[in-house]
Amino acid sequence: MDVDTRLLRYFIAVAEEGNLTRAAARLFVSQPALTKQIKQLEARLEIQLFVRSRAGMALTAPGRVLAERVPSLLAGWDQLLVESRGTASQVARVLRVGFVASAANEATTQIIAAFNRRRPGWRVDMRQAAWSNPSAGLVDGKVDAALVRLPFPGQDTLRVEVLFTEPRWVALPTTHRLATRDEISVRELWDEPFVAAPPEAGWSRDYWLASDERDGRPVRIGAVTDQPDDWLSAIANGYGIAFAPESSARFYARPGVTYRPVTDISPSQVGVAWPPAADSNPVVQDFVRCCLDSRPRRQDGATG
Repeated sequence: MDVDTRLLRYFIAVAEEGNLTRAAARLFVSQPALTKQIKQLEARLEIQLFVRSRAGMALTAPGRVLAERVPSLLAGWDQLLVESRGTASQVARVLRVGFVASAANEATTQIIAAFNRRRPGWRVDMRQAAWSNPSAGLVDGKVDAALVRLPFPGQDTLRVEVLFTEPRWVALPTTHRLATRDEISVRELWDEPFVAAPPEAGWSRDYWLASDERDGRPVRIGAVTDQPDDWLSAIANGYGIAFAPESSARFYARPGVTYRPVTDISPSQVGVAWPPAADSNPVVQDFVRCCLDSRPRRQDGATG
């Protein structure tokens, strides 16, 4: 009998939270979907894992045994994936680098060129991730390193170094009443409909909706998109506005969309991230060093 490791991860989340609602929020899935997955696991194992009540989800005796063993099993499986994919990468001499949106902006080509000088014969395979995957494939082990927007769900389990910071602007339909302003206060945007990332993006989605900087005002969602082209189309067609890095005005310019600076909102950060298991991988560390060397230098000689 085969059991999908995803089912085991869902099981552990429910076991640790003791509550379907909290576990669903932690996993970035809907509660009905999570309930279905737990029932599927119980059916495959032919074991009742939880006693369900209004108070929450309590582990049965067999469930407790499984909960004790699954974390080490999953950790071993994750390490095996990292090592096997790393070996495949070494054989092919390809470094898989995930990225979100515009990666490290103009510095991206400089980073890759510097890596190619350090590692002749190697190739960087840049893999763009959807906004529903804000770790750009790192959390699920599909890439060796990633250029990401901070903060993102799961970053506390990874190594992360900040490369640079840039302001958050707003992308508006060109016909919007505020589109001709030199700058816009974030408070003027609270009641506007927003184009949002899918719920699977977790609290990364909340960050780009500035949910914590609205004085408790609820967010109005006008459209949900997972790719830059769809995002731009939704804004141009008037379904909503969106906060975006300042660099979006350069990398995602298109007719019908206008970018404007926003005041009284925290900035965005770009970082390089890699799994702890890659601390001993010299190829990944060479890439990280190239990223760190690309950081802009202040007049006092420091980086930031």
